[in-house]
Amino acid sequence: MTHSIAIIGASGYTGAELIRLIATHPSFEIKALAANSRAGQSIAQVFPHLRHLSLPDLVTWEEIDFDGIDLCFCALPHKTSQEVISKLPRNLKIVDLSADFRLRDPEAYAKWYGNPHGAPQMQREAVYGLTEFYRDEIRTARLVAGTGCNAATGQYILRPLIAAGVIDLDEIILDLQCGVSGAGRALKENLLHAELSEGSNAYAVGGTHRHLGEFDQEFSALAGRPVEIQFTPHLGPFNRGILATCYLRGDASEVLAALSTAYAEEPFVAVLPMGETPSTHHVRGSNFCHIGVVADRRAGRVIVVAALDNLTKGSSGQALQNANLMLGEAETAGLMLAPCFP
Repeated sequence: MTHSIAIIGASGYTGAELIRLIATHPSFEIKALAANSRAGQSIAQVFPHLRHLSLPDLVTWEEIDFDGIDLCFCALPHKTSQEVISKLPRNLKIVDLSADFRLRDPEAYAKWYGNPHGAPQMQREAVYGLTEFYRDEIRTARLVAGTGCNAATGQYILRPLIAAGVIDLDEIILDLQCGVSGAGRALKENLLHAELSEGSNAYAVGGTHRHLGEFDQEFSALAGRPVEIQFTPHLGPFNRGILATCYLRGDASEVLAALSTAYAEEPFVAVLPMGETPSTHHVRGSNFCHIGVVADRRAGRVIVVAALDNLTKGSSGQALQNANLMLGEAETAGLMLAPCFP
């Protein structure tokens, strides 16, 4: 069976990544592509690397005829996304890649994003889209909220460890470096080549990063008590990829065992042998996440490192993984592309 797909926000990085992945999908066909600022242009004009694909031209989202569309990906900025999604047909399945529906509490959304939520009923309806941990809910969902890419990486490390009770919940430090594509495609002075290359910087230091709202929500619910981690993101001088290093109090062998058990049957998460650490080079362009565990020189301390591609496993690949579940397809369909190396 062929499923008809629409993408709103197709001119951004996550939109391009969705198109790239869906092009290899055995039963998804793109029927509509929307990008209001680029309406009337072809994909070849916006993304020359996709010119070999036969795709519809870009239109405004208001021009899309949703009759016959089975699922819509929405790859718009937060706030804009909720405004658009609230106007889409109620029978349409939607995977949202923005931040608008990740937080269940409207007050938490207002705290982290600086404005009241415009569609609180839909916010309560949305299912959090971290596929490996919300599969059953995603299968029957109408609206799935994709995670933040930083939030996904940290959760792949920490969720199994919190659930297994093998770490001290009050001593969690997460340092994370993300490639520049994580900041989106809009023109920004600090993302110019001369401003970014040959250097790296921390940002949102001291607990102001918005993905902390997801960490607080998910870890506290899992632990049954408030859990607040110490988190510092860094902007790296590379295009795509996330490398997260987590410093924990616990036993390294117990940590490795908990991660290995949690991901033993997962097609996209690989736990490496003790002492081996991952690289963004080894997951680039793929839907895979690699996790490594190292015992610190101090007894009772452990370091866990995770790598994934922010545009794929952290966003568009995760979105396609969720869409597969929502439409009854194999979860891995369109997603078994090998990483690009070097």
